[in-house]
Amino acid sequence: MKKCFLVYGIAYLVLLMLTLGMLYAYPKLELHLLLNSYHTRLQDTFFTYYSMIAEGPIYLLGLLPLFWKQVKLTVFFGLCELTGGGILQLLKHIFEMPRPASAFENCPDMVLPIVEGVSMHHSNSFPSGHASTFFVFCTCFALFLAYHHQRNIRQGKAQTSVLYSCTLLLLLSLAALGAYSRVYLSQHFLSDVCVGSIIGFLTPCLLFYFGRNKLIPQKEEEVRSER
Repeated sequence: MKKCFLVYGIAYLVLLMLTLGMLYAYPKLELHLLLNSYHTRLQDTFFTYYSMIAEGPIYLLGLLPLFWKQVKLTVFFGLCELTGGGILQLLKHIFEMPRPASAFENCPDMVLPIVEGVSMHHSNSFPSGHASTFFVFCTCFALFLAYHHQRNIRQGKAQTSVLYSCTLLLLLSLAALGAYSRVYLSQHFLSDVCVGSIIGFLTPCLLFYFGRNKLIPQKEEEVRSER
């Protein structure tokens, strides 16, 4: 299981290191402008609607496993969202950090890039709830994909490792794209989505680790232990 999930985990750590490097190298406001240096009408439309996925549609997607009678996956996703959301709201009210729309008001020489039609928020910026939601969703499915891939390997019917690895990287890319959409729309700073992604990544990993005996059928767990 650990080896199967390794591709997703390592790729996330690389992405996290790159993000932390940018946060260290650039001042907060300058970095935000750098990440918003190029806007097009197509990108404005795409990121506006893509960001909205975390406001409702993603929870409907979390119900899809029910069609395949995978109730535990849906319950696990819901538990991760509730846990991660609780941690996130606690941090939001502890730090009460201003959003870019408020922070740039004190810098008249800097123009905040905004997307027409997007309602701007002004408070509780840190950390990003949307980023956390995207990463919780994708990490949950990456974990269960790793579990099923390992089971298929034991049964001798696993898909090619290249296809499997590409699927995991696609999930991570979708999560990262959702997190970046919040920066593109000037609703959050990069530091906000960075911490949001950490919460969204660690919450499913920890809950899966401590609850794996209930998530994985006992018979399969015994077979795995024997090997």
